[in-house]
Amino acid sequence: MPVTTHSSPLPSPQGPEDDTPTPTTTTRPEPEPPAAESPARESATTETPAGESPAAESPTVESATVDGPAVESATVENPAAETPPAEGRPSESSESGKSAEPDKAGETAEPSDREESSKPDVPEESAEPGASAGAGRGELRGLRARVAYWRGWRGRYPRAARVLWWTATVLSLVLVFGALSLPNRVFSLHVSRFARLPGEAIIGAAVLLALPRRPRVALAAVAGAALGALTILNVLDMQFVEYLGRDFDLVLDWTLLDDARSYVADSMGGTVAMAASIGLVLLVVLIMAGMALATVRLSGILVRDTRRATRGTLIAGTVWITCSVLGVQYAQLPVASDQVVRTLAFEAGRVRETLRDEAAFGKVARSDTFGATPPAQLVPDLRGKDVIFTFIESYGRSAIEDDGMAPGVDETLETRTAALAKAGFSAKSGWLTSATYGGSSWLGHSTTMSGLWVDTQQRYRTVMASDHLSLTKAFQKSGAWDTVGVMPGVQKGWPEQKYYGLDKVYNAFQMGYQGPKFSWSTMPDQYALEAFQRLEHGRTDRDKPLMSEIILTSSHQPWAPIPKMVDWDELGDGSVFEGIEEAGEKASDVISDSAKSKEEYGKSIQYSVTALTEWLERYGTDDTVLVFLGDHQPISRVSGNNASRDVPVSIVAKDPKVLDKIAGWNWTDGLKPAHDAPVWKMSSFRDRFLKAYGSTPHPSTG
Repeated sequence: MPVTTHSSPLPSPQGPEDDTPTPTTTTRPEPEPPAAESPARESATTETPAGESPAAESPTVESATVDGPAVESATVENPAAETPPAEGRPSESSESGKSAEPDKAGETAEPSDREESSKPDVPEESAEPGASAGAGRGELRGLRARVAYWRGWRGRYPRAARVLWWTATVLSLVLVFGALSLPNRVFSLHVSRFARLPGEAIIGAAVLLALPRRPRVALAAVAGAALGALTILNVLDMQFVEYLGRDFDLVLDWTLLDDARSYVADSMGGTVAMAASIGLVLLVVLIMAGMALATVRLSGILVRDTRRATRGTLIAGTVWITCSVLGVQYAQLPVASDQVVRTLAFEAGRVRETLRDEAAFGKVARSDTFGATPPAQLVPDLRGKDVIFTFIESYGRSAIEDDGMAPGVDETLETRTAALAKAGFSAKSGWLTSATYGGSSWLGHSTTMSGLWVDTQQRYRTVMASDHLSLTKAFQKSGAWDTVGVMPGVQKGWPEQKYYGLDKVYNAFQMGYQGPKFSWSTMPDQYALEAFQRLEHGRTDRDKPLMSEIILTSSHQPWAPIPKMVDWDELGDGSVFEGIEEAGEKASDVISDSAKSKEEYGKSIQYSVTALTEWLERYGTDDTVLVFLGDHQPISRVSGNNASRDVPVSIVAKDPKVLDKIAGWNWTDGLKPAHDAPVWKMSSFRDRFLKAYGSTPHPSTG
């Protein structure tokens, strides 16, 4: 008797987006048995995860017509709605005495008689391969059964499923709405910041509601990943503002991440740096992937009831527009937030500005007030003098004027001013506004020496590749000085030597130091100055005076451990510092404590100033001229969120004519500049210094 079968796919009830439905199966009816036998009926069930409602549409029911009325062959069960059977009570699927779970939709566990009769005869020799194939199909069936078992865990543990569903949903909401409201400043992180209505969420909900499933999921995933990237950018801004006093530059600052890794390695060891690098990469991946999953999940929940979701979106949009028009605020912040849009617009503007600045600054660098000045007309009033330019790491205005650090530093400056005066030296001091803050010391060095405002890495590269005359190179170009650099912080090749016009440079490995490192600093300032005296300044076979550039590093963060002054005659190869380093503070303890950081920073400045002025008192001559200044302020955790970028600068000499040349600058007498002493941009120092000491301007235009 002919058999007609009508079948259509059985859709699973729609649940949360991340739920995987249990496979739906149907059983094809056997050919009609003899009248004495009753036809066997098998049914396949489809489960809906506990705690979730099926979709509004009705499931398709498969029916088979066997010379009579249609007979239902599939049922849809909702485990969340039914009462689970009592313990020991057999389920309906076990009544036949064999597994009721089929392999896939439309296929029974065993082939029908018709299928058996339609198979071609197989030779005996092929029986063994056939048996092997049958065994493989059996293993596949078992694997599918196990997968189906684990996928159906929601039906077996409905309470746990509900808890997990709500936990994942709430976490997704926190991630997405937190990212939409996250500021890019540490001091702005407070609860009221997140009690706002982000307009981007309303627009996103409206767009997702209008899309079919596949585009919706794809857009939600991309938007989530982008939101994760924006979160990372905000965190980078937080750290750059704290450490460098500025936002992260999307174009220029990626290379600084490697410098940060090197700083961690030098301060806390290579193992810590490697672990931090791996952890950072994993964190970035986790943030972006987690945010993408969160937005996909929320988009799935959103479309479960499109009518309610649409109504809620319209209400939220109306509230946002009303609050925006009326200027409604909470905790002095607008309730209607468009922070993401503003951030993206700001970053786009910064990128455009960076690209424009590269070309514009190149023209500025090619123009030089003293670019064509003849050698004989460069610093003629300092001929015969040993001139030393010294940068003290992180020596900023806060060290002198902050209530927590000033008492100790000011006392040191006053004591050292008196000691120098007793040795016949006089000093004048003022303020310079640094081009950098908290770090990137090379920007401060290059700004001072080039006379250009070098506040980005791109500008720094442009200057280093240019012929713009540096202050130190002016001494070399004159032909009247030997030039040398003492760079204890340099631990690799330093091509900048050419730009600065230094005949010779001593790096961290060329001064004979055998003592311990002091965190990032490779050697104490006292030892670096003694090595300078031994290797260059104290030489008696020189036929020219010496111009030197010295970078002191003991006051570099994390300001632990800090060296102590020892007898100059006992310095030797630096081994005397081993006990001092071991007894010092641990870097990890100081970094984690803001108050401790302030205290130790102040001590490090006292140490560096003492070491430098004691060296001058001990080895300076009538022809020694010392110019020393800070390169930038310390990080905001020490200097404060609203600290200036000012740094002290001092000129010290025995010859009164040297200081008479700068009498018109109105600087303060002594090593401590007055609060109201003149403040200049750091980039103006080169030209003022060259003019004060007799240099004649001869501009060049490149």
